[in-house]
Amino acid sequence: MNFIKTSALSLMLSSALLSLTSAHAAPKDQAFAQAYQPVASVGKNQAQIVFYRDADGHNGGANVYVDGEFHSALLPDGYTSFCVAPGVHTLGAFVKDSPIYQGKNAQPWRSNLEGGKTYFLKVGDGLSGLPKALTRADAEAVLKTMRMQNHTLTRASAVEACQYTEKQYKDYTLSSDVLFAFGKSGRADITRNGHAAIRDLVQQIRRENTTLRNVQVIGHTDQIGSAAANEALGQRRAETIRLLMVQAGIPARDITAASAGMNEPLVHDCYGNKAQQIACYAPNRRVAIRVDGSSEVN
Repeated sequence: MNFIKTSALSLMLSSALLSLTSAHAAPKDQAFAQAYQPVASVGKNQAQIVFYRDADGHNGGANVYVDGEFHSALLPDGYTSFCVAPGVHTLGAFVKDSPIYQGKNAQPWRSNLEGGKTYFLKVGDGLSGLPKALTRADAEAVLKTMRMQNHTLTRASAVEACQYTEKQYKDYTLSSDVLFAFGKSGRADITRNGHAAIRDLVQQIRRENTTLRNVQVIGHTDQIGSAAANEALGQRRAETIRLLMVQAGIPARDITAASAGMNEPLVHDCYGNKAQQIACYAPNRRVAIRVDGSSEVN
């Protein structure tokens, strides 16, 4: 009897430990949302901040504070974007922040933010809390491989939802099934219709945009297979389409490639055998092209 009780207790403790481990692991899996896409402009009544963190070798989150109030805990390769009213604001980003929580008391970066402008900052050494300001071009060269962080809610009272002015970018979408056979991603795998679709798209982009500042190619996959495999497949497809678009006339300096993998589906919960799932998930297999044709150089 005691053996039965002990075994049952061990089973309950094991189950509880498994649940606890899963609960702690889940936020990391769900920490990131969509891949970075060039931010649009805001009006004169707001200043916009894009704050990111690269792989800096520190463990845990980098706590970001705005005017001494917690905004987000950035993980490596994550970014956050937000708006504040124009005027003087302070910011800081600290790793190993507890239990002192330096950001509540020490804000190492202080600036008079102008309305209508976008500021790009990255987490510095993480210990002093001092962020580094960058130009848009330098920041977006790194941001193109990053994802928005979405697992924390801001508690900074100065942070506002951004009110964007007229949309500066245009989105175009090509079906991966038109471009590639299922599971394929190389240049040699592009179908005849795929080559024609890319040529037509480049002509349309050049016709509809008098200036090109940033073109981002994003590969999307379906839900068949592992997340890691789909992330890699989306990246390979995006890089293939980028190369062909460069050959068709888009300047190489203006176009980047990224992967959304299986993270931004249009269709959910397909069932049946593999052939039925492939057919059902077809809308998710796509290559999105976002074109920013503005001349703004924040």
